[in-house]
Amino acid sequence: MAELITVARPYAEAVFRLAKESNTLSQWSDTLANLALIAQNQEILDVVANPKCSADQVQELLVGLLGTEANAEVKNFLAAVLENRRFATLPAVSTLFEELKAADEGVAQAHIESAFAMTDAQLAELTATLTQQLKRKISADVSVNPELIGGVKVTIGDLVIDASVSGKLTALATSLKS
Repeated sequence: MAELITVARPYAEAVFRLAKESNTLSQWSDTLANLALIAQNQEILDVVANPKCSADQVQELLVGLLGTEANAEVKNFLAAVLENRRFATLPAVSTLFEELKAADEGVAQAHIESAFAMTDAQLAELTATLTQQLKRKISADVSVNPELIGGVKVTIGDLVIDASVSGKLTALATSLKS
């Protein structure tokens, strides 16, 4: 997985710079999301991998699937991706692009795991605290994980804040073993 991200990162950064310069972040976001969906279709993957289909033919197919989204910049991007045989990286490119876009907008995506369902007030208080601590707006998605026993576990990029009972028990067990 790390290798796929490593290969996808230069594409995502290049598209982000292009989209930022031309003020087309939302259009590129939609286009990359659509390309990511297309790249997850097994029939399309088979066509792309078929040696009988040229890169130009595959590009025409993809442009047809994108419809009006396929402007000259998108066609150039697709040509580069197909020429370098990086079609399978498109979902990762889309994800990385969204991360770059969110960082540029000062928004951090947080995944919050809670032992129990959170009320709107609890979620608002937690996101307000995270916003204050990180000095960035927080966009949160919440899931319930009963294995936490109690508390929450927050993941924002590489940052993990484990304020769960199971996390505290694991830390206690580790400290007792040392």
